[in-house]
Amino acid sequence: MASDGRLVWNHSTHLDGLIPILEKLVKCEGITTITPGRIKKTRSHIPKIKLKVSVPIRGGYKVIARQGKTVQEVFILTTLEQTVLEQAIANIM
Repeated sequence: MASDGRLVWNHSTHLDGLIPILEKLVKCEGITTITPGRIKKTRSHIPKIKLKVSVPIRGGYKVIARQGKTVQEVFILTTLEQTVLEQAIANIM
């Protein structure tokens, strides 16, 4: 594990419990930047926080964080393959 990544704080609101997870994730080798994005409301209810790799973006992946009736986009810039990133998320959760 290397601590060369950074967590960007560009929003005042985040899903409850998301920041501690992202702080652990940013320490993973190969992850350079994590940026939480916009928050939206949904109809379905997810009781425990859940992170799912959504789509590739330039230089990394968009991850969807869900908890309760709220969804937040999280952008992760990384050199990791999608399966390795999913495993890193699973290990932290």
